[in-house]
Amino acid sequence: MTKVPLLDLSAQNGALEAELTSAFQRVLRSCSYIMGPELESFEKETARLCAVEHGLGVSSGTDAILLALMALGIRPGDEVLVPVFTFFATAGCVARLGAVPVWVDVDAHTFNISLDDAAKKISPRTRAIIPVHLFGQAADMDAVLRFAREFNLFVIEDCAQSLGAKWKGRPVGSFGDFGTYSFFPSKNLGGFGDSGFLGTQDSALAERARILRVHGMSPKYYHAFVGGNFRMDPLQAALLAVKLPHLPSYNSRRAENAAFYARALGAHARVAGNTAAAPDDAVLLLPVDFTGEGIWNQYTLRVRGEGRRDALRAWLLARNIGCDIYYPLPLDQQECFKDTRRGGEPLRIAHQLSREVLSIPVFPDLTEIQRDTVVAAILEWLEA
Repeated sequence: MTKVPLLDLSAQNGALEAELTSAFQRVLRSCSYIMGPELESFEKETARLCAVEHGLGVSSGTDAILLALMALGIRPGDEVLVPVFTFFATAGCVARLGAVPVWVDVDAHTFNISLDDAAKKISPRTRAIIPVHLFGQAADMDAVLRFAREFNLFVIEDCAQSLGAKWKGRPVGSFGDFGTYSFFPSKNLGGFGDSGFLGTQDSALAERARILRVHGMSPKYYHAFVGGNFRMDPLQAALLAVKLPHLPSYNSRRAENAAFYARALGAHARVAGNTAAAPDDAVLLLPVDFTGEGIWNQYTLRVRGEGRRDALRAWLLARNIGCDIYYPLPLDQQECFKDTRRGGEPLRIAHQLSREVLSIPVFPDLTEIQRDTVVAAILEWLEA
């Protein structure tokens, strides 16, 4: 049977090997390995793509969130509304500053933050909200901004999985006080190690973030703030700049793969938000790009019924088909956050999703044979 990895970067990076090698050699010969023109050029191009006035290349997507929180003055004891169903970094950065991540449930179809639940979690100490555009699907930024204005909150958009996604024609990350991005190799614009990006429309916030990015230093060896070392390496910037013009085609091919799955599996599954697509007891629930402007960082099925998700995962892995669970344990259940758990209504949707979600291959260079193999295996499992 054809082997299908969850992610394979060999074709994507191999097609650009000559350009990537040239970029590496250019940086090598420049002997400019910290900051400098390679980074400045990449920052300008990425800021243009993200429709923000100011952009900073940083050391990781995690550090982009941390830097945003620091620039906004989030302090120990402050509360930050965080979706409980997301990658650890979103909340981990809040906790690192001594602030309190306040867990918010998510929508069952988009997997994004539930503002209805967020409204129940507001307190006098709430300072910010972090909507995560999860799996490449934009959160409802009109609603998020209304919510933030009502409760006087900062907005940090976590766009780690959504570079190129839009909300009503405008790039995600351009709405809030800050937008944060990751270039981890598995992302739609994948780098060659850790790196990230921080965008903002606000000149004062951008300047504060630039100072904090270099140990709170301005001018050299004078420190008004305690910052960190959050710089992106020029080598990463140069290599990412080679791939940046190809991002639209990467995203387009991911969308083609997602559309293929929807057609091939649609008759055997319900589609999120469409109760007429299949019987209520259908085992599979397919994801939908509700905005029509998402980028499919993941194609995440819901497999309903106790133990069925794990059974499908084992079935696929036994047939050399890559798949993974994003995320098997909601953040409120993580051991390191045990002291942040509160009473009240349970985070029902997030806990249910953690038992049901399974992501299958959707990367740009997935071949037709590989796609057919994935679908055939899933249909075989459904019929077994």
